[in-house]
Amino acid sequence: MHAITIEEPGGPETLAWEEVPDPVPGEGEVLVEVVASAVNRADIMQRLGFYDPPPGASRYPGLECAGRIAALGPGVSGWAIGDEVCALLSGGGYAEKVAVPAGQLLPVPGGVDLRQAAALPEVVCTVWSNVFMVAHLRPGETLLVHGGSSGIGTMAIQLAKSAGARVAVTAGTKEKLDFCAELGADVLINYREQDFVEEIRRATDGAGADVILDNMGAKYLDRNVQALAVNGRLAIIGMQGGVKGELNIGALLGKRAAISATSLRSRPLGEKATIVAAVREHVWPLLADGHVRPIVDREVPMSDAATAHRVVEESGHIGKVLLVAP
Repeated sequence: MHAITIEEPGGPETLAWEEVPDPVPGEGEVLVEVVASAVNRADIMQRLGFYDPPPGASRYPGLECAGRIAALGPGVSGWAIGDEVCALLSGGGYAEKVAVPAGQLLPVPGGVDLRQAAALPEVVCTVWSNVFMVAHLRPGETLLVHGGSSGIGTMAIQLAKSAGARVAVTAGTKEKLDFCAELGADVLINYREQDFVEEIRRATDGAGADVILDNMGAKYLDRNVQALAVNGRLAIIGMQGGVKGELNIGALLGKRAAISATSLRSRPLGEKATIVAAVREHVWPLLADGHVRPIVDREVPMSDAATAHRVVEESGHIGKVLLVAP
């Protein structure tokens, strides 16, 4: 088969489409013939040399894919060769084939194109596990999503609105904010021109956000705490704004607030399977009836992954950028 390899840490030009050995499904795994994968920020971090795959994972980038089951490993039940699936991966999605633990498989939702299903597993599992399983967003509460037009952001808007929450988003252009509004976002904040702390307080009569989904990390830490409501929950899922920040413990105590920080890729198989099962139960029906949909900006040939990485790094896209296998 062919896969995208990383010759050495560096820019997009280090990504190469090369012939490599086929993976062999082990105990409890299936072999998926990949139709499409999707680009995530974690893939870029891996390319730069800052985010190695966990032990035992494929060394090729790619945290999600969609395709058809080509073979079943020992001990697998409930799936059949030819089934159309999408999958949460620890790596290996930028390839023509990938071995996947059966607990991380999902059927392609009704009404969703097979290729576009590749845009779902990573974002849906990230949003559901952080916003609902950890931060326990409830109907009537306010969710603030940083990067509202990203893959994570566009899914968070849709799921939060489906749950009866009010949604505020930050983004850097009017085009992106307008798209967030089309998805149902109630409060639109241009972070280049507005202070999101002031804007979220204004929109909530001074109360603040009940839950904040943050991809920035250190850069926004203090301001996120300021923006939280009493009993608020801050869920940190990224470090685009750095890894070390100063935390005002007094402000956190005064609000009886909580901060969580999670990474999906390195979780044990059992935890991932639990998240995938919850997603299948709670989110897949929303996709099947059209209340939630994958947001795909464009499709790029997998062999040209370098171009897709450049698009994502320039942040000019909305939703996900897909890599389509030959």
